[in-house]
Amino acid sequence: MGNAHSRTIEVGEFVELEAGDDLLASPRYNDDIAPTKAKDRTWSRWNVASLWVGMAICVPTYTLGGVLTAYFGLSVAEALWTILIANIVVLIPLTLNAFPGTRYGIPCPVVLRASFGIIGSNVPALIRAIVACGWFGVQTLFGGIAIHLMFSAVSENWAALGGTGEVIGFFIFWVANVTIVIRGADSIKLLEALAAPLLLAVAVGLIFWALPQVSLSEVLSTAASRPADAPFFGYFMAALTAMVGFWATLSLNIPDFSRFAESQKSQIVGQIIGLPLTMFLFSGLGVLLTAASAGLVGETISDPINLIGRIDSPFWVVISMLIIILATISTNTAANVVSPTNSFQNIAPRFIDETKGVLLTGVIGIALMSWELLKKLGWLKSDVSLESLYSNWLIGYSSLLGPIAGIMVVDYFLVRKQRYDLLSLYRDGGSYPAWHVPGFVAFLLPVALTLVALTTGHLSWFYDYGWFTGSLLGGVIYYLMSRG
Repeated sequence: MGNAHSRTIEVGEFVELEAGDDLLASPRYNDDIAPTKAKDRTWSRWNVASLWVGMAICVPTYTLGGVLTAYFGLSVAEALWTILIANIVVLIPLTLNAFPGTRYGIPCPVVLRASFGIIGSNVPALIRAIVACGWFGVQTLFGGIAIHLMFSAVSENWAALGGTGEVIGFFIFWVANVTIVIRGADSIKLLEALAAPLLLAVAVGLIFWALPQVSLSEVLSTAASRPADAPFFGYFMAALTAMVGFWATLSLNIPDFSRFAESQKSQIVGQIIGLPLTMFLFSGLGVLLTAASAGLVGETISDPINLIGRIDSPFWVVISMLIIILATISTNTAANVVSPTNSFQNIAPRFIDETKGVLLTGVIGIALMSWELLKKLGWLKSDVSLESLYSNWLIGYSSLLGPIAGIMVVDYFLVRKQRYDLLSLYRDGGSYPAWHVPGFVAFLLPVALTLVALTTGHLSWFYDYGWFTGSLLGGVIYYLMSRG
């Protein structure tokens, strides 16, 4: 029989919750979103770094250089510098928003309860969740293509399936990915630790494969595609905003992972080690291989999966595709499944547990990617490309997520002074209201200005620099409204 009343205790730098009967009966609590026990907070700096290596080495990262040169008018050298700077910038909200997760062992939606209210937290959490479900669909599509190419390398009958084989691969990948997440945090930790060195080895191997076919100096000197008299700063800031937006999602839900870190130092050092350099090097690899692809396979290919699929060796194609599948599962699991799973549980913790949250994430991911699946089956015609979809999406959703990130940082460090009433975060009628007005005003005003910019053409700079303008304005408004 449990204790009648819940209590919190200090365990070193951690705050731990001992849930009693009062909290176990709360509609805002279940075991999956409950604070992590101190004994279960075992992720070292290398586990955190592996998490980021596993997330950063993926197909979208590979294509970032091409996206910045094709859609944002930067030269190759400018694009790579922009990617590095953006990932140094995004480290700031990532490390700051990880703090409450590490100290209190709580996931992102529970952190949001402090700044948006116990029920109101569902609004920003679901905004984050839907974006993640869309990316889950995109990454699962890439994983399905890799599975199709792997089977095609050893079976002409499978190769003849074409787009249908890719759709079947999509659902094989979907089942594998969902199964890993349902097995819990230890499975994710093991997956990331296994994936990181393998992915780095593949990246090095691809570099040695490509270098004889291309001049590195010529690639880096590729001129910008913007008009010759166009000022650099505007193009750079738009590109920087988009690249910050690439990990804007994780700057919100980093508590979902930092709640397992063994110390604040581990999460800070691990993120510094794992994120900026990995993103820079793998994006650079994408630029290098895309430039080399004409010499390697006879045509320019910006997608690493299809490029490797053109290698004239079934053995190496199978090995490469297995590792790409592992890389994509690694990215998808950490970046696109854990967050929406916790967000869906936050809606009704008594009725939605981790397994149901994972399945709901997977079903929505299928729905959001259904147009592309129907195209591959030949049942739908569309000129919308995945590259244009997520290059436009990056700025759009960073405009929404920027204010939330700013509000979270200001709430924890300036308003709450790094102190939560942990018990009240899991029940109604405690220290936190159902709906916290300052949080919504600070969120909705930057969003309203973004909509004005989009619909009228005025204040276009506010949208172009969406993550920066939104996070700063949201944070300032929240602080001013919460001071009293």
